[in-house]
Amino acid sequence: MTLFQWFLFFLMVQLIHGLGTWKLYVRAGRQAWEAFIPVYNSIVLMKIINRPTWWTLLLFIPIINLIMFPVVWVETLRSFGKNTTKDTFLGVLTFGFYIYLINYTSNDAYIADRSLKPKNATADTVSSLLFAIVVATLVHTYFIQPFVIPSPSLEKSLLVGDFLLVSKLNYGPRVPMTTVAAPVVHDSLPLVRTLSYFKTPQLPYFRFPGFEKIKNNDIVVFNWPRDTLDHMYHPSPIRVDKPRDKKTNYVKRCVGIPGDSLQIKKGIVFINGKELILPERAKPQYSYTVTFDANTPIDFEYLLKDLNVTDGAGFKTEARDTLFISAMTFASAERLKNVPGITSVNRVINKGPEDGVFPDFKDGKPSVTNNWSCDNYGPIYIPKAGVTVALNKQSLPLYKIIITEYEGNTLKVVGDDIYINDKKATTYTFQQNYYWMMGDNRHNSLDARYFGYTPEDHIVGKPIFIWMSWDSNGHGIHKIRWERLFTTVSGEGQPQSYFKYFLIALALYFVGEHFWKKRKANKA
Repeated sequence: MTLFQWFLFFLMVQLIHGLGTWKLYVRAGRQAWEAFIPVYNSIVLMKIINRPTWWTLLLFIPIINLIMFPVVWVETLRSFGKNTTKDTFLGVLTFGFYIYLINYTSNDAYIADRSLKPKNATADTVSSLLFAIVVATLVHTYFIQPFVIPSPSLEKSLLVGDFLLVSKLNYGPRVPMTTVAAPVVHDSLPLVRTLSYFKTPQLPYFRFPGFEKIKNNDIVVFNWPRDTLDHMYHPSPIRVDKPRDKKTNYVKRCVGIPGDSLQIKKGIVFINGKELILPERAKPQYSYTVTFDANTPIDFEYLLKDLNVTDGAGFKTEARDTLFISAMTFASAERLKNVPGITSVNRVINKGPEDGVFPDFKDGKPSVTNNWSCDNYGPIYIPKAGVTVALNKQSLPLYKIIITEYEGNTLKVVGDDIYINDKKATTYTFQQNYYWMMGDNRHNSLDARYFGYTPEDHIVGKPIFIWMSWDSNGHGIHKIRWERLFTTVSGEGQPQSYFKYFLIALALYFVGEHFWKKRKANKA
């Protein structure tokens, strides 16, 4: 929906509210016209139902308002003597239209001083639960979101089983575009595995200001732009046209920011002609082939474990004289070279053309004449909002998805001519910023080299903290990676766990609480 359509929808909702409540406003000692004035009518209604004025704000926050509307309907009914379970169910099941019946047919007096305390344990539990859901949704949507690392694309920096806290504030909280959705959950409901949202209506993209911009090398959580799965990690063959904010959450390292020129040479990323220097915590991994003297005994199981090579290793030949390792750091490769009996350690460089590399989507038929692969790629321009680029049949494949899907234009090609929104075009001006996201595990990452640019409106937030890390291959207490608990994601030097400081603070809290209670008891 456009902003104008949303404005009309908003006015229609206000009219419906006014027509269904104006007599109730009068019974409560207010003026009939107050029921029709947008926003002001909500403030007045809070006074009528004896609830704080700040509740009005909750009625206009997407997702949270889905919880608050039924609460306000029920509170309105109770303010006019409709306290039965039947009244409550009718108010909720009719989406508030039961209030119309009360407005026009009932003469029940307004209860100005009604008690706001729950009448029984069940009501108290429901009230507490609703409050908890509202708070959790508010925090999850606009401040901090929990996230778990599901794949090894950032292995060594972030491990499979790391539980993260992702800040929405750093890059600015994004207002949910999907307005009708279950709170807290993402694209599917737990257990039942059905979609957790309705695709319409959709709000236009809006993001509150953040206190930093995405920089080269930042680790970023974003919605996977090319996602069409109902659920990324339990997919079905059904393809879904998902809203932007309900696409699967991905986490990668942003190696290219808007305005950059990016090129990959032999697996090394270059930005604006200079090698991208990764932070100390980043440990890029590549595939290697290792040859060795078959007559020299080498305990590869122990050796690979010592090098922290966790998987993806196997012999390539029947003679078992060549080992393939799918993911290994530069440092580990250098150590292997010094092992007696190993004759060579060679980093695998994939030569082009490689099928599936962006923007070459067609089997064996690249849409751009090049020999690109995941290790030799580009140069490619990372689009920046407001920048105009030349548009022709050679450059069009790079920007086709941006023009059509991400920025909502129509596109057709007639001979050598390109038409955007039925107008002949030789240039295109980008409407928003784009980013180039890649995994540190270079040969085991579905990233921008395959799905292309990530639009700014798909950015979710910045991982800041690892509060838990679970190793599914561990045993007993070693299933928990204790050294990773309470560590920061970014920062200088190697990660340091603050878990012991947390335990000390927790112990001091309980000791302090004990003595405080003891002191109060003695005074009594």
